[in-house]
Amino acid sequence: MDERIKVYEQKMTKSYDSMLKEFAGIRAGRANPHVLDKLTVDYYGAPTPIQQVGNITVPEARILQIQPWESKMIKAVEKAILASDIGITPSNDGHVIRLVFPELTEERRKDLVKDVKKKGEGAKVAMRNIRRDANDFLKKLGKSSDVSEDEVKDLEDAVQKMTDKFIKDVDKAVEEKSKEIMTV
Repeated sequence: MDERIKVYEQKMTKSYDSMLKEFAGIRAGRANPHVLDKLTVDYYGAPTPIQQVGNITVPEARILQIQPWESKMIKAVEKAILASDIGITPSNDGHVIRLVFPELTEERRKDLVKDVKKKGEGAKVAMRNIRRDANDFLKKLGKSSDVSEDEVKDLEDAVQKMTDKFIKDVDKAVEEKSKEIMTV
């Protein structure tokens, strides 16, 4: 790949990876430790990710278990979960916190699929914006005399192929996540 358009490929890759990270945070009725990725807990006055204050396990398909390394952190972790938008009330036995994921209703599944599609569409818009930036750069490059029109045309074609590939990947990821959500 030409060095001049490599930076745009990296930007598209970042957009795609960002979308996948958002997908990981969407709960599909099964316990997924990634739903806790954005949560931080007050640990000695510093906001710290929950993964860094305890051990997170999935003992059963719909149960997430958090075992803080310090027992006094249980209240802080519970507070962080309650303040978040996860929508699950934690329960604890003094040693571990359990999050029981309820079975999703058909309506909730459809809402989640809509959300996934919206995030996928946002990623595709980002890809198209990156393509536009790349094409603007190539047009400016073509106006300078040291690059031939054919070379610019080839680079534009490469950018289009790259964009098409990433959009196809986004569509595939959206389809897979939607299928995962709709599977009971």
